[in-house]
Amino acid sequence: MRGILRGSAAGALLLAAAAADPALAQKVGGVLKLPDFDSPASMSIHEESAISAGIPMMALFNNLVIFDQHVRQNSLQSIVPDLAMSWSWNEDGTELSFPLRKGVKWHDGAPFTARDVKCTWETLLGRSAETFRINPRKAWYQNLEEVRTDGDYAVIFRLKRPQPFFLALLASGLSPVYPCHVAPRDMRTKPIGTGPFKFVEFKQNEYIKLTRNPDYWKPSRPYLDGIEYTIIRNVATRMLAFTAGSFDMTFSFNVSIPLLKDVASQAPDAICKVTEDNNSRDLIVNRAAPPFDNPDLRRAVALGLDRLAFIDILVEGQGEIGGVMQPPPDGLWGMPPEMLVTLPGYDPDVAKNRAESRRIMEKLGYGPDKRLAVTVSTRTFATSAAVILIGQLKEIYIDGQLEAVETANWYPKLRRKDFAIGYTPSEGGLDDPDQKLYEVYACGAERNYTGYCDAEVDKLIEQQSMQSDPEKRRKLVWEIDRALAEDGGRPILFYARGATCWQPQVKGLTMMVNSISNGWRFEDVWLDK
Repeated sequence: MRGILRGSAAGALLLAAAAADPALAQKVGGVLKLPDFDSPASMSIHEESAISAGIPMMALFNNLVIFDQHVRQNSLQSIVPDLAMSWSWNEDGTELSFPLRKGVKWHDGAPFTARDVKCTWETLLGRSAETFRINPRKAWYQNLEEVRTDGDYAVIFRLKRPQPFFLALLASGLSPVYPCHVAPRDMRTKPIGTGPFKFVEFKQNEYIKLTRNPDYWKPSRPYLDGIEYTIIRNVATRMLAFTAGSFDMTFSFNVSIPLLKDVASQAPDAICKVTEDNNSRDLIVNRAAPPFDNPDLRRAVALGLDRLAFIDILVEGQGEIGGVMQPPPDGLWGMPPEMLVTLPGYDPDVAKNRAESRRIMEKLGYGPDKRLAVTVSTRTFATSAAVILIGQLKEIYIDGQLEAVETANWYPKLRRKDFAIGYTPSEGGLDDPDQKLYEVYACGAERNYTGYCDAEVDKLIEQQSMQSDPEKRRKLVWEIDRALAEDGGRPILFYARGATCWQPQVKGLTMMVNSISNGWRFEDVWLDK
């Protein structure tokens, strides 16, 4: 506990060392060009769940603290100061204090102060006059009692009870500080940050453009003149453009294992890193409405899944079967394989599982001559996975009809619970149980799309959140994982492996192994051309 709750002078030294590192032949200039796989609803990180917005916008902002952009695995030990100069906990672990940097300016020239931090988290908590249209990460901060300022350059986060890993939430790429003097509605179309790049323009279905911030508070950063994202939904078109040299790199984890072979043959000089996406691929069911309000039917569906088939077909075997948290060794909190196979539906004997599933379905009145018809919903880019799901459901007397939904309409649809069953990435972006459990499984959470709610599980979620010992915390997380699997409300299908590729001229980039959305500040990236 002492190691977690003490201040972080070491983190400040790490940042200072990085800033003082002599320019290792870095070149200034050039525009980094890459595709975005989808057109987001807006440019506001705090209001968007999709990484199609979160990744491009991370370069506009700063956090109080951040995961070191050159450490591959996110952990408490890899967190370094950003807008905060350091941090310290009080003795009982309920107050987290940050002295702030002076002289930092917003992109419009206004000074950054403690008031901006207070405004950001009061808006996230729903306590300000200005509100977010959508607030997907409000659940992260249900233990946050208040944020108070101590003059213009210090803030204190007061928690209701100890939460040793709270700092990880603040270090996520999805936790930037917003300006107090800019209304949330304006951040959707003309976002203003303190980060290395400034917003230029977003044109729906066409592009997102950023330019260098000449007044960035980190000396000599960034190296790039700008970043341009071209929105291309078609996978083949994106890859052809990259191999032809039109793009400097691909979007995060966006090159599937089959496509990686094409890159190797058509762009042999490209550098590709295969990593695991820490966002699970989930089956979601609407447990608030028939027919999936029936727990026996949910269990039958969970038993009817062939997880390995998803991995073999979609990513040519380059994936992992896991539970709620990303599997080890890349993930820090996932259930080990020998324990995972004891959960309902995880037994590798698919034939045995499906036989049991069909017995349940027959008890419910279904069979070869009386099949259940359902609509299977998913986002437009994930139709291949949904088709596989539909094929598996047929094995247990369920006939699915595919419904492909645009990203801008997908999340409102889920919040309305306007679906019966579907396939979706979890899209949390942070390898920490506080993020995943509070955001996706806690009673009443905004992104708890299935409507799951169990008072005993909520107690376990709070217990793991208060536990400072990582091993004890893991055991609590695994207990929660078992309870969720037995309910069958949101079965984890698999974790995908994918590649991010870049041309040889792209330098200074580190791919993170347990985060799809925390490594895109781009302030240290440069082009050698």
